[in-house]
This record gives sequence, structure tokens and C-alpha cells, in this order.
Amino acid sequence: MGLAFFVVLVLITVISVYIFGAHIWWPPHAISTIGPSVDHQFNLTLILTGVIFVCAQLGLGYFAWKYRDRKDGRKATYSHGNNKLEAAWTIAAAVVFIGLNLLGYQIWAKMYFTPVPPDALQIQVQGQQFAYYFRYPGPDGKFGPTHVDKVDDATGNFFGLDRDHDPDSKDDIVTATLGIPVNRPIQLLLRSKDVGHSFYVRELRIHQDLVPGIEIPIHFTATETGRFEIVCTQLCGLGHYKMRAFLQVMTEEDYEKWLQGQVAAQ
Repeated sequence: MGLAFFVVLVLITVISVYIFGAHIWWPPHAISTIGPSVDHQFNLTLILTGVIFVCAQLGLGYFAWKYRDRKDGRKATYSHGNNKLEAAWTIAAAVVFIGLNLLGYQIWAKMYFTPVPPDALQIQVQGQQFAYYFRYPGPDGKFGPTHVDKVDDATGNFFGLDRDHDPDSKDDIVTATLGIPVNRPIQLLLRSKDVGHSFYVRELRIHQDLVPGIEIPIHFTATETGRFEIVCTQLCGLGHYKMRAFLQVMTEEDYEKWLQGQVAAQ
């Protein structure tokens, strides 16, 4: 029985290592300046924890085989532990995981604590059951105020704008697609209209929860053009499965044309 258990553990270990080593179900190519740093941290974490996983699995299988019941009547032997070894393993694990956390914190801080470049394009992102909407300031560079009593999905006033009386709202642009220019800093102001949602674009390596009542700013720069999916990863209701939008990264010229088209559609 001990040998069979050992063989099963070895197979599980080999298959698991192959799945990760062969990059099956692997993230797509990163398209943001922060992407390579995130991927480096991910790979470092995966390698360290992978080595620990392999050693633990093989060690478990070996000891299950070594201390098994024998056919000659010898029974399995039991150990009550070794305090020194347990303390050493606990300290080693703490050092590894705290170290990984400190390295990851530096990457996380680049999106949240570093100053936003002065030429960054600012866009409001609103998540609601079960869609995303995006608001751009017009030529004046200002967002108009939100009036809760004027929020009306039926008329497409998702941000509660009063275009007739608020000068800053007259030229605001609201879209269902997040269009941005390539190689230009972008600042997103994330918020939720109703319940908890999230903003996840795997190619950007950005994943941020949207919390009702809080506006959360993040910034990034996309380095490649293309169309990429935005999804909600928080279970936000019966329509959660269909809550998605698209990020369209364009050249500066194509972005300006796209934006003019959105102005005409307001």
C-alpha cells in the first residue's frame, strides 16, 4: 500500500510540473510596461513554491513507503516530531513568503503609489450589474459632477450627468468600450455603482476590485495595439457570467478618430 501511494504521488507531481513547465493554460503575452515585472514576480514565486511542492510530495511518498506495515509483521513506526526541525521549517517558510511579499509590494506600489505622469489620459470606469461604462473628459479636461437623482440606465445616463446645466458635463464622453492610445500613460478612476465588481485585463496584468463608495485610481501604459477583454471576477449577481467589455488599444491617430466618432454618438 505504501508503494502504491508513493507511485500515485510521483505521478501527480510529474503531471503538475509538466502542466506548468509546458505553459499549459498560461497567461497571454503582456502588453503593458508593468507586465514584465509582474511576470517576473509570478515566475519567481512559481519556481520557489514549485520546488517546495516537489520536495514535499516526494518526501511524503518516501516516508509513507519507508514506514509502512511490513509483510513480516513489523508495524508502521510513528514519530512524535522534532521541535528543532519544525521551528527551522517554520522560519524558512516565513522568510521565503515574507521575502516574496516584499518583492511583490514594489511592483504593486508602481501602480498605486508612484506619481501619475502629467500627460496621463484620465478615464472614469464604472462597473454595475452587469456592464462597464467609461467616461472621458471633453476638451476642457474636466469631468462634470454626478447627480444621483439623474442616473437613469433607460436613457443612457449612467453617470447621472446634467448636460443642460453643468458646463463641465456638456462635453463629457460616455462609451461602452475602453479606447486608449498606445504608449501613453493612462489613469483609470475605478468605482462601482451597486455591488462589488472587479476590473481585470489579463494582457495588462491588472486586476483591481471595484468597491461601492470608493474611487480607486490606478495607472498604466499599454505598449501594443489590439482588442482585449475586460472581465469581472467578483460574483456580483445572476448576470455575472456576462459582465464584460473590451479594451481597444490604438495608435494616437486612430484613437483621435475613434474619439471623434464617440463624440458624434453622444
